[in-house]
Order: sequence, then structure tokens, then C-alpha cells
Amino acid sequence: MNGVKAVRNVLNTLRVLEEVAARQPIGVGELARALDMPKSTAQRALLALGEAGWIRPAEGEVKRWALTTKALSIGGRASGDLGLRDAARPIMEDLRRRTEETIHLTVPEEDKVVLIERLETAKPLRISMSLGHALPLHASANGKAVLAHSGAEVLKRLAADELPRYTEQTITDPDQMLAELDRIRRRGFAVNHGEWRTDVGSVAAAVVAEPGRPVAGLSVNIPMSRLTEEAEAGFGRAVAEAANLLAARLGYEPK
Repeated sequence: MNGVKAVRNVLNTLRVLEEVAARQPIGVGELARALDMPKSTAQRALLALGEAGWIRPAEGEVKRWALTTKALSIGGRASGDLGLRDAARPIMEDLRRRTEETIHLTVPEEDKVVLIERLETAKPLRISMSLGHALPLHASANGKAVLAHSGAEVLKRLAADELPRYTEQTITDPDQMLAELDRIRRRGFAVNHGEWRTDVGSVAAAVVAEPGRPVAGLSVNIPMSRLTEEAEAGFGRAVAEAANLLAARLGYEPK
């Protein structure tokens, strides 16, 4: 019985780590509600993760938690064999030059995408996100771009239940999300209109190895105040070209 309890504690701690990554900075109360977990259990997991160096208290009067760079170092080793960042860096540089906005490179990991590289804009108002940050598939441009090119099994799981809500703009209805993914496939890029955070917008395209196997997402990330229809269309063309170029550089056939 003690062994079962120990395994349960480990699994709870890992769930807490994943939720902190997805929602950072986050407090213990919000975390416990999101995971449907007793507050005391969430608190023990937070303290253990903090002592191990995986998370740290975020700035502010209310105690909230955020990831440390330890998570990034592990994630970097997980994706390092792909040579993805080395291949993507010059393409991201060119995309930043063309758009004058922050560029993100993400990789899919189960039900999320994880930021593994970023190039920031020189503009004073910008989107700031730490490497190793995890974003939900259905509520981020990179995530939706990946979903749009995922296989039938992934889409079947997506349609099984209502999706978590992050803002008033989040698409939570599975049928609406499937229709959105169809639009993304037709136009070649995805757009996030404040669906994860109300002030964050982005335009993204998937890097596809073969049908049903997206390996990364490239995105242009901007404050919602700069995400006009004209900017959306221009960024969409630019990021789709960049994603196709990266796929070719990695040795994949154009999608």
C-alpha cells in the first residue's frame, strides 16, 4: 500500500509541474481547482518541486509559482537530437526581420506545445515567455497549427469532450474546434485571438514531416493591440513560408 501511495504522490507532483508550466505564474488555490486536487496535496507538490529546483516563487505580493531553467535544460536534451533549433535559427532570424515581431519555435509534446527557442522583437511592447513554457494545443496558434496537421487519433481524442477554457475567446466546443482546424489547413496558418491570454495574439504554421506528423510550430507573437486583419494576413504568409522552408531544411517533403 505504501508503494501505491508513493506512486500516487509522484504522479500528483508531475501533474502539478505540468500545470505550472501551462499556467505560470499560478498560485496554490488556482492550481488545486484546475487539477481537482486537495489544496494540501497541491501545496506539498509545490514545495517538493521548489526544493528540487524545478519551480520558483514568481514576483508579486501573492505567492505564485513559475518554472525555472532546470525544466528547459531537460527539454533541450529531449529535442537536441533533432537538430531542430540549429536548422530553425537562421529562418527565425529572417522571419523576425520581415515581421519585426517576436518569433517562437515550439515542439509538440502530448497535449501541449513547448517553447524551445525564441527571438524577441526590439519593440518596447512585446510578448515575453520563458523557454520551456508549455502552451495548450487548442488555445494557442502553434498548438492549433500542430493540431490541424495531426493524425486521426489525435483529432478523435480532441473531439471526445469539451475543451478547457482560458479566456472568453477560447474555443471549447469540439465541433467548433474541428471547423477551425479545417480553416487552418485551407489557409495554411493558425491565429490566436487572445484565446490563451487576453493580451496575447499570434500567427503560426506547422512544420510537417509527413501527413499526420507535425514536428514543430513557428509563430509570430504580438500583443493583441497590433494583431490587425492586415497584419494577420501578412504574418500568415510569412510564417507559412518559413515553416515550409524549415521542413525542407530538415529533409522533409513540402506539405
